[in-house]
Amino acid sequence: MSTNEQRRFALVAGEASGDLLAGLLLDGLEARWPALQTAGIGGPRMLAHGFQSWWPQEKLAVRGYIEVLRHYAEIAGIRRQLKARLLRERPELFIGVDAPDFNLDLEAGLRREGIKTVHFVCPSIWAWRADRIDKIRAAADHVLCIFPFEPELLEKQGVAASYVGHPVANVIPMTPDRAAARAALGLDPEAQVVALLPGSRRSEIRYLAARFFAAAALMLKAKPKLQLIAPILPGLRAEVEGLLQAAGMAGRVALLHGQSHAALAACDVTLIASGTATLEAALFKRPMVIAYNMNGLSWRLMQRKQLQPWVGLPNILCREFVVPELLQEAASPEALANATLEWLDAPAKTQALQQRFSALHVQLQRDTPTLCADAIQKVLEG
Repeated sequence: MSTNEQRRFALVAGEASGDLLAGLLLDGLEARWPALQTAGIGGPRMLAHGFQSWWPQEKLAVRGYIEVLRHYAEIAGIRRQLKARLLRERPELFIGVDAPDFNLDLEAGLRREGIKTVHFVCPSIWAWRADRIDKIRAAADHVLCIFPFEPELLEKQGVAASYVGHPVANVIPMTPDRAAARAALGLDPEAQVVALLPGSRRSEIRYLAARFFAAAALMLKAKPKLQLIAPILPGLRAEVEGLLQAAGMAGRVALLHGQSHAALAACDVTLIASGTATLEAALFKRPMVIAYNMNGLSWRLMQRKQLQPWVGLPNILCREFVVPELLQEAASPEALANATLEWLDAPAKTQALQQRFSALHVQLQRDTPTLCADAIQKVLEG
């Protein structure tokens, strides 16, 4: 099939970070196959490519065992309906972008029926849930890996895989322009700025945002001239405004309309929820305090399957605690405030961290859209 012929791929990206990755993936796929048609479940970056989303992406943006159980019937129903539609329409390829709890079972079902499948972003079998490898082997014809050590792990288990680099490493400049970001956001160029990133899921906002805002209040007491910013997805803004009001912080934190990259470029330090955003903060070379809090039972279940001492991606990739992690009960407002303020008074430590993060950036920087398209073309021709 030539590059000018029309191909139909289906994709599912279950949350904001997956939408970012899928949008970059679509850059490469559309460069390879300009007439490509895509549909499934996705967010705004995918929609900008003409992607047809059959359900709102937010329906899948649930994290934690207990939270998933609460929404299980609806999510399982969406997956059944989606599978039935894909088997009727039979796209040439299905690409599951992250969201392994949703995508791997779907991929396995489609693959059994003869539809080729690719999984983009290797599930974290090296961090926890090593038992997932059997499910990956059954689900994916090929896995596109965003970290360099993953293909060897997968291939030892009989799973075809390629390292494609981390797409975000090409989006974030090696030397972010802090001054330009502050000018764009209307921030004082000389002020100390803290970015609060309590997460992109409603469950994260529920469990973390109040702690972050209480910590922010303590930081302001210690440093009254501090400027505080928080990038918030539009669908979560009303809830966040209510939490700010409850914390007595209304008007003290500038809420941004999304714009997480602008916030990370502008800040001196970030207090941030564990997840993909922590890697983005590292690529912006910003010191951070990583925090997480979830349903207690979900946390205990997750701890049993954890294989490494680190939770945050920067620490996992650097193989040591280069930034603090405050999790569950340890994520008290006092501890969060103190750990965040420490970075503002530690320029030498910050400079050393920036050097580590620059080396990590170089390691993750590849022509991801083209490498993804190359790997997918081989799957289609195989």
